[in-house]
Amino acid sequence: MEISGNSAFYAGLSTIQAGQNRVDQASSQIAGNTVERSVTSQSSQAQVDRLRSVDRSQQSDLASNMVEMAQGKFQVEAGAKVAKASDEMLGTLIDTFA
Repeated sequence: MEISGNSAFYAGLSTIQAGQNRVDQASSQIAGNTVERSVTSQSSQAQVDRLRSVDRSQQSDLASNMVEMAQGKFQVEAGAKVAKASDEMLGTLIDTFA
């Protein structure tokens, strides 16, 4: 029996991969912002005062990146459930007709 590439199992696997990519992108952006903050913490007081206004926008970026990570987590969980359900159904169908 041949399993086509557009089955529910492969849809679940591609959803898992998309979720992992979303988490990877968000975590790398968070890590990049953290590195920038550590570099700016070694700046002079005048530079720190100027950068505080930028810091507020980075905080909203941090929050949106955290939301992206949570969405990626849920996307991976949903994809895993789809793949598992598809795998269980495939085994049931084969046992029934074998």
